[in-house]
Amino acid sequence: MDTSELKPLPARSVVLSMLLGSHPDRMSPAQLTRVGEHFGIPASTLRVALTRAVAAGDLRREDSDYVLGERLIVRQRRQDEGVEDAETPWDGDWEMAVVVVAGRSGPERAALRDQLSSSRLGELREGVWTRPANLRRAPAYAHDPVLSCFRARPEEDPATLAARLWDLDAWVKEGEVLLDQLQSTTEPALRLAVAAHIVRHLTADPLLPSQLLPDRWPGPALRSAYADYQRELRDLAITR
Repeated sequence: MDTSELKPLPARSVVLSMLLGSHPDRMSPAQLTRVGEHFGIPASTLRVALTRAVAAGDLRREDSDYVLGERLIVRQRRQDEGVEDAETPWDGDWEMAVVVVAGRSGPERAALRDQLSSSRLGELREGVWTRPANLRRAPAYAHDPVLSCFRARPEEDPATLAARLWDLDAWVKEGEVLLDQLQSTTEPALRLAVAAHIVRHLTADPLLPSQLLPDRWPGPALRSAYADYQRELRDLAITR
């Protein structure tokens, strides 16, 4: 991503980004107003963005604070998995999910693909999905009636298989660019835009065992830089 392509996030995206990256995921109107001012968003514009986000179900009011709606809570869990280190020691097993029910509609097939992709599985071939069994999370897809789920150890070299399932070199290149941009961008609104790209990039991290990763894997550095940035934003929001 070229620096010239960076654009400030709209007010609603700024609000959602703040709450998605906040733990606990609640902020007062005063805190959000201070954040908006930091990014050059007038208070009136921010209030409109908050009203629309509540109307759309992205946010809800709890007491006097704003908190995430149910759909974004699910998104936050996936985002957190990418931003945090979710790996456990790997024993060589791979998760396998094989589609065993035919005759499903196009939307049903698309929804299943989205579910498996969001669980960080790669498609080995039509209807066969897999990934190393190295994550702490319980597979959300495990009880889907159209799937047969089990663990196996493919005969193919695991590093070769991982490189075939995911474009790891492209992930490295984009990650290095984003890390450099976060460090070199000083304008607050553009820096937030870079941070939002980093979150999306980390969400696409397959979270592979370290022994399957290429050299110069920027995942840990990106997570550390993003965590530092989130602390900056939290300090900004709570400053009175």
